[in-house]
Amino acid sequence: MKQPIGSYPHVLVRDEGRAVVSQAGSVLLVETVHKTGLDQAMSAALAPWRKPRAVHDPGKILVDLAVSVALGGDCLADIAMLRAEPAVFGPVASDPTASRLVDILATAGKEALTAIRSARSEVRQRAWTLVGNRAPNTGGQVIVDLDGVLVVSHSDKQDAAPTWKKTYGHHPLMGFVDHGPGGTGEPVAALLRPGNAGSDTAADHIEATRLALTQLPKKYRRGRQTRIRCDSAGGTHEFVGWLARRGRWLSYSVGMVLTGALHQRVLKIPASAWTPALETGGEVRDGAWVAELTGDILQGWPKGMRLIVRKERPHPGAQLSVPVSRMTLGRACTPISEGAHLPSGASAPTLIAPPEWWRTKERGACFRHGRQPCRDERAAGRSASRQPLSAAVVSLLGHAAHRSLLQAARRPHALAELTALHGVPIPAGAGQTEYC
Repeated sequence: MKQPIGSYPHVLVRDEGRAVVSQAGSVLLVETVHKTGLDQAMSAALAPWRKPRAVHDPGKILVDLAVSVALGGDCLADIAMLRAEPAVFGPVASDPTASRLVDILATAGKEALTAIRSARSEVRQRAWTLVGNRAPNTGGQVIVDLDGVLVVSHSDKQDAAPTWKKTYGHHPLMGFVDHGPGGTGEPVAALLRPGNAGSDTAADHIEATRLALTQLPKKYRRGRQTRIRCDSAGGTHEFVGWLARRGRWLSYSVGMVLTGALHQRVLKIPASAWTPALETGGEVRDGAWVAELTGDILQGWPKGMRLIVRKERPHPGAQLSVPVSRMTLGRACTPISEGAHLPSGASAPTLIAPPEWWRTKERGACFRHGRQPCRDERAAGRSASRQPLSAAVVSLLGHAAHRSLLQAARRPHALAELTALHGVPIPAGAGQTEYC
C-alpha cells in the first residue's frame, strides 16, 4: 500500500466535462500545501494536542480553516464548503470538532501559538527556496512593514471596543514582508489588540517586530540586511532605540511626528539645500524635494540616525491642520548608517520617493502622484500654482499677503511629514530610491 504523502488527495485536471467539482480554483492552494509541506509541518507541530483515538488530525483541521478563509469564509462554520468537496479536500472535520480544537489550542495559549509559528517559519523558508529568484530576500535584504488595521465588529465580540475612527471592533498590528513592485505583502505577524489600543504603543510595535523576525530565516533576524518600516506610529524613542540596540542592529525607516520645534527647523532650511526627490525608477519626481536636518534636533535618538525632510504639493482638497500661512514642506526620512556617502554633486540625500498614495493619519492628508490640476489651478495658471512658497517668501510677504496669494494660486505650499531611517546605504548614483 502506498504511504500517504499529504493530507489532501491529488486532483487530476481534465477537459472532458465529467466529474466536475466546485471550488476548483482552490486546487492551487491545495497544491501549494503539498509542495511546501505545510500540512505535514502543522501535523507534527500540533501532535501533542491530538487525542489517541482522534479521527481528524489537528494540523489538517487548522489548514482547512485557513483554506476556507482564503475562499471567502469568515467563521468556523464556513469550513462546510470544503466538506462538500471530499474529492478535492479529503475528509474534513465537522463544525463541533473544529470548534473543540480551537478551544483546546486557546486553552494551551502561548505553547500552542509557539508551535504553530515554528511550523510556519519552517515552511516559509522552504517556500522561499522553491521560488528561487522571486523570493523577497533575492537581493540580500528583507523589508518588513508594520501597520495597524481596524477590523469592524457588528456585535459585542471579545476585546471589541470603540476605535479612534469612531467605529467599533479591533485594532490588530500587522507585519508584512515586502515583495517589491511586482508583488504584494506576505503576512508574517498579527498582534491581536482591542479596538481602543493605541496607535503609537511602543511595546506593541516591539512585540509585532519580534513575531515578524521569528518568521524570517535565521540570517535575517538581526543585522542591517533586515529593514523595519512603519509610519509615524512607530516614531517613538523606545521603539527606535530597540531596533538600533547593540546586537540587533536592524535597519529602519520610521515615520516621525512633526512637532513645533521640527517645524521651525524646517522653515529655516535654505532653498539651496533642497534636492529634487526621485521616483522608484530613478527619475526626478515632479514637484517634490528633499533635504536633511542635522544638529541638536537628533539628540536623544540612536547614534547614526539621519533625518530627511520632503516637501511636496498636497493634492486639491487636502485638509491641513497646520496653518497654511506657515506651512512650506513635505515628508522626512532618515536612512543610513554612519559614513554613508551621497550622490556626487548632491547637497542633500536624493532618496525619498513615496508610493503613489501617502496617507497621513495625523493630518488627514493624502499625497497623490500625477494628479490633474483642479479648476481653480487651471484658472490661476498651472506654473504659478505648482511653486511652493519658501519660508523666506512667507516672511517677506507677511501673513495677510500670503493669504491673498493663497486665494489666487489655491495651494502653492507643501505639506510636512517626517520619517526616520537608519542602516540604508546611499549608492553613488542617483538611481536608488527609498520608500519611507
